[in-house]
Amino acid sequence: MTAAPWRDRALPAAARVDDLLSRMTLREKTAQLYGVWVGAATDGEGVAPHQHEMADAVGAWDELITQGIGQLTRSFGTAPVDPDVGARALARAQRRIAAAGRFGIPAVAHEECLAGFTAWRATAYPVPLAWGASFDAPLVEEMARRIGEDLRAVGVHQGLAPVLDVVRDPRWGRVEETIGEDPYLTGTIGAAYVRGLQSAGVVATLKHFAGYASSAGARNLAPVRAGVREFADVTLPPFEMALREGGARSVMAAYTETDGVPASADPALLSELLRGEWGFTGTVVADYFGVAFLRTLHRVAGTPAEAAHAALAAGVDVELPTLDCYGEPLLEAVRAGGVPGELVDRAARRVLLQKCELGLLDEDWTPEPAAGPIDLDPPANRALARRLAEESVVLLDNPAGLLPLSPDARIAVVGPRAADALAMLGCYSFPSHVLPHHPGVPAGIAIPTLLDALRAELPDAKVTFAEGCGVSDPGAAGFAAAVGRASEADVCLAVLGDRAGLFGRGTSGEGCDVSDLRLPGAQGDLLDALVATGVPVVLVLLTGRPYALGRWDGRLAAVVQAFFPGEEGGPAVAGVLSGRVTPSGRLPVSVPREPGGQPWTYLQPPLGLAGEVSSLDPTPLFPFGHGRSYTRFAWEDFRGPAAEIATDGGCDLSLTVRNTGERAGAEVVQLYLHDPVASVTRPDVRLIGYRRVELAPGEACRVGFGFHADLSGFTDRTGRRVVEPGDLELRLAASSADVRHTARLTLTGPHRTLGTDRRLLCPTTARPQD
Repeated sequence: MTAAPWRDRALPAAARVDDLLSRMTLREKTAQLYGVWVGAATDGEGVAPHQHEMADAVGAWDELITQGIGQLTRSFGTAPVDPDVGARALARAQRRIAAAGRFGIPAVAHEECLAGFTAWRATAYPVPLAWGASFDAPLVEEMARRIGEDLRAVGVHQGLAPVLDVVRDPRWGRVEETIGEDPYLTGTIGAAYVRGLQSAGVVATLKHFAGYASSAGARNLAPVRAGVREFADVTLPPFEMALREGGARSVMAAYTETDGVPASADPALLSELLRGEWGFTGTVVADYFGVAFLRTLHRVAGTPAEAAHAALAAGVDVELPTLDCYGEPLLEAVRAGGVPGELVDRAARRVLLQKCELGLLDEDWTPEPAAGPIDLDPPANRALARRLAEESVVLLDNPAGLLPLSPDARIAVVGPRAADALAMLGCYSFPSHVLPHHPGVPAGIAIPTLLDALRAELPDAKVTFAEGCGVSDPGAAGFAAAVGRASEADVCLAVLGDRAGLFGRGTSGEGCDVSDLRLPGAQGDLLDALVATGVPVVLVLLTGRPYALGRWDGRLAAVVQAFFPGEEGGPAVAGVLSGRVTPSGRLPVSVPREPGGQPWTYLQPPLGLAGEVSSLDPTPLFPFGHGRSYTRFAWEDFRGPAAEIATDGGCDLSLTVRNTGERAGAEVVQLYLHDPVASVTRPDVRLIGYRRVELAPGEACRVGFGFHADLSGFTDRTGRRVVEPGDLELRLAASSADVRHTARLTLTGPHRTLGTDRRLLCPTTARPQD
């Protein structure tokens, strides 16, 4: 018997899907447009808000699967599941789905993978803010490839990452999930993650499209107050980079609304821009319950059917995490003529095309996992997690050279983050995200604390410990013991920071927004008490956001910042403290001097900088891109471009970086653009390129940048992206505030309007020198 054309792999995917759609009923088509969250909590204790309100709407599984299912939601990320058991269970579910329907179409299985596969016993990598601190896109790509391989090993097809929101207010709880406050850094690191994940055959999902991090008052899921140019020049570029340079195959619509229009009901965003201008051909999925929120939170729809209509018309193809609006309400509305059937066909076609790309429409497709035990945290993963953690640790200050620590020093370790393994993990790690709902279940992975790692790192040191206070508790009952330990030591390590959690259960994480940037609880007062002893104090921060440190400026012996560095974060930070690791991380977000004065990022026009018109100085204590080292680097033999280039031309600039110290280390050369005069106000400086170079003592490297005039483009008063003739400055710098060399040039020729073929990247080279 000849197979139907939709089963024929020799035919183009579009032809196969068109044939399949012609055979499907309306109910079978709509069934492809929603996920099902099997096992989701309905008691109000789930991992997401409103889960208990909507997760019980699924109905009878055996009846549901006869029509097919678009997606299976978080088979591994909802409860502790042994990887081998989970892989076999997912395979059984897929076999049942395929056997129950007329066409035998399996579901796409998706999982969270923000900082590693969010599953029990899977590697917990550093959070995205730490990726940004590494300034190492190739390493992030390698990490993402390993995450993708682990997902595929258990039968997962789609990962809900990376987050490409650009930090606009560090009080926002989800700062830890972002890559930083700069769109170029976010876009390049994010695109690398996409390439890595999809190289393993897993669909990457860009989130949250778009504007989520610009929510008013730093509140999760608040209205967005971004202007047209901020949206175009800060919010959107990382998504464009990840699509064009990474090839992302899925996008998640944001919860938020901009100027009164929710993203999930915005055809200008999801269809005209994303698909029309950018040419995206993949799937758009809803953030969890995002379609229903059009009715319950945004109130732009009065019924589930109206919410379904608005989302489908805008371009949301798949309702996640479980069926609500795209189920019976949509089916009935189409049959009644209230929703055009063409919208269902359009979304179903996109979903089935992606399933075809994944091989799920092939007759010989099998859900069976590979034979043998599944290890989601093998030594290779841990080694990679260690390397990324080490590269992400930022030495903010070391004025007297106290670090590295003496190997036989008397060290008092004080603080609520020193002896807690969860101090290393962000809110989307499995132990922080899911295990709080399963008390007594072990973490499933080894997570050394900083205290244990330091004792292993410095076996000849005398290390004592006192907690001092809790993470968020206001009490000072433990101060006396902590001060006593510090007073007996040569040096005190104050290990302070955040507890990751969800929706108010932590000091950092989704829904854990703060009113200002003071250290949580009594930690600031504890630090004051330690400093008052006169013993040198090294502040070690394990956080998900930057905190204001101006209160201790000039009072600390050293400051080390780590952004939730993952399961190997303890040994990584201990290695920096001991000197085994030369710190090389750079700040992906500015560290403020004062806790108020937010929101603020380094991307400020002149009016956003310090000046005589205001008594409030927003200048950060440590600027974007800042980071110190245990070695020294000379920046030599700078060669700048010609004085003039055309508005459609390019130029090269280069310099030699030499390690003049006695330790191996890494330098991060950053290229910033300064536009003195433009038709609209522009950031004083903005990052347009960077290159991380690792050098042995005495070793040198020639670092080059290929600048193109497109990189000076911005959105003008008409809403077009343009390149304007005029003067520019290209600044090679060690941070946004530490300029080492400046090239002045003039763009000549016509005023240019840029299209979607504009150059997004500044290519770099690094050649060893004698």
